[in-house]
Amino acid sequence: MSQNTLFDKVWALHKVADLPGGSSQIFIGLHLIHEVTSPQAFGALKDKNLKVKFPSRTIATVDHIVPTDNQSRPFKDPLAEEMIKTLEMNCNEHQINFFNIASGNQGIVHVVAPELGLTQPGMTIACGDSHTSTHGAFGAISFGIGTSQVRDVLASQTLAMNKLKVRKVWCENQLSAGVFAKDLILHIINKLGVKAGVGFAYEFAGPAINKLSMEERMTICNMSIEGGARCGYVNPDETTYDYIKEKLFSPKNKNWLLAKQWWQSLVSEEDAIYDDEVLIDASNVEPTVTWGITPGQSIGINQTIPTLDEISIDDKFIAREAYEYMGFKPGQKIKNTPVDVCFIGSCTNGRISDLRVAAKIVANEKVATNVTAFVVPGSEKVAKQAKREGLDEIFTNAGFQWREPGCSMCLAMNSDKLVGNQVSASSSNRNFKGRQGSPNGRTLLMSPAMVAAAAITGKVIDVREYIK
Repeated sequence: MSQNTLFDKVWALHKVADLPGGSSQIFIGLHLIHEVTSPQAFGALKDKNLKVKFPSRTIATVDHIVPTDNQSRPFKDPLAEEMIKTLEMNCNEHQINFFNIASGNQGIVHVVAPELGLTQPGMTIACGDSHTSTHGAFGAISFGIGTSQVRDVLASQTLAMNKLKVRKVWCENQLSAGVFAKDLILHIINKLGVKAGVGFAYEFAGPAINKLSMEERMTICNMSIEGGARCGYVNPDETTYDYIKEKLFSPKNKNWLLAKQWWQSLVSEEDAIYDDEVLIDASNVEPTVTWGITPGQSIGINQTIPTLDEISIDDKFIAREAYEYMGFKPGQKIKNTPVDVCFIGSCTNGRISDLRVAAKIVANEKVATNVTAFVVPGSEKVAKQAKREGLDEIFTNAGFQWREPGCSMCLAMNSDKLVGNQVSASSSNRNFKGRQGSPNGRTLLMSPAMVAAAAITGKVIDVREYIK
């Protein structure tokens, strides 16, 4: 088993007890909740006459079901209105801090917590959402959990878990111009496989990772779950500390110096032992696009969709399924594939840096006549900053729709959905069948910059041709 990694250190610091069967009881430092996976958990507490153990360690926001076109209350969708009312009631009853719409701090839970300084190195973080792995970018150990586990954390502030193995994913060299963190993580998942991470935590390291901004590191860790890993993390460094400093909930004054000293002590040791190590050459990564129905089915922009002969025996069945569903033929180029909808947003790529790079591509351009394009900021803070910089005007002048913060079309639990067999160029994280709201809708995952280029050309194109 691994030794002296950040994961090992944080696990040991948060282990409450060894449990029968080999699992451990782990203290959870921060519990993030939203409107979808919490109602049943709160209901279970009520049934057992229990209270939330540490309300101050639980933070709530609303993101999945909120409409992005009109957020006036009551919502047009009665189910969405009922869900937000239930969250409001539960947070009020249990004295939980709730960042509601128009609070200035509402947004996608995995965008809100980092930008407020709630996410910090050395934490254990849990949320009823699979992409909780996002927070590992800060050197935290963060897990997506199910509804019954949400209940357990609310009631006890602990989780019963088996300790994970640790795989170091060393990313050598640097990403080329026009290639982004989204391309890198899609490349990694493609190389390792969507099941390779089962039972593992991924430690992302190396020169290419060190060079990334915090928001880019969040993109990497966000999608570690798509490679099967329970969590992904990056060791904290000066980039991490600079991002956290002066945030609303960050340590202040003397506490900042003490916190930073402690965070530095958590970094994986030079002689750390890993259960596995893999090498990725970041300089070989090009703009990457998914062609199938899992995030692992991706290719570089200048590559062709693999034939069955090029696919492992274990993956042939799902490859056949992907060909049929997506309408692609083996050996076909992904470049120049027509698109109908272009979506920039999600917990993967809805941050201010994502909007900035996309805005550079579409400035003084126009969305293709056959394309519906929209931008959904990841939070109210992101939206405010984007407007301050005039990014909203750049997008709207180009023909994009500017929306209110929320998860939007990432999972289509709201009014933002594909229609029929539309093809979506999406900056989100999953391309599963029906993921974006239509049972026949087709999703091509790519970076925000690539989505922007697709929007103005009406097809999948190499964004490097449009970098200004």
